[in-house]
Amino acid sequence: MKAELNRLRLAFNYAWAGLLYLFRHEPNARIHLALAVVAVMLAWLLRFSAVEWAILVIMIGAVFAAEALNTAIEILTDLISPDYDPQAGAAKDVAAAAVTIAAMMAVVAALFLYLPKLFAVFQ
Repeated sequence: MKAELNRLRLAFNYAWAGLLYLFRHEPNARIHLALAVVAVMLAWLLRFSAVEWAILVIMIGAVFAAEALNTAIEILTDLISPDYDPQAGAAKDVAAAAVTIAAMMAVVAALFLYLPKLFAVFQ
């Protein structure tokens, strides 16, 4: 039991180290974080329902997860293929596309969540 708890603690330590790496070394992750903070503050002001909060949290999480995977793929690709290789470039492009897709879907979800509430406020 003690060994399992120690492994669990180490796993969380590694995850936190990865999260810190992401925000320290990836400017786009910091941009996503700033936008997430704005989205959360606005959701709080607009008194989102539990379902709206759930959608918001899922979308924010999806964007951060995609950004983290993109970063991991870029790091591994650079390690495996330090010289330019078209397939390595394609792998990095596809990983970046995943972030773009997640971010675009988050914007679409945000439009559905925020616009009706904002229209109601300004009417």
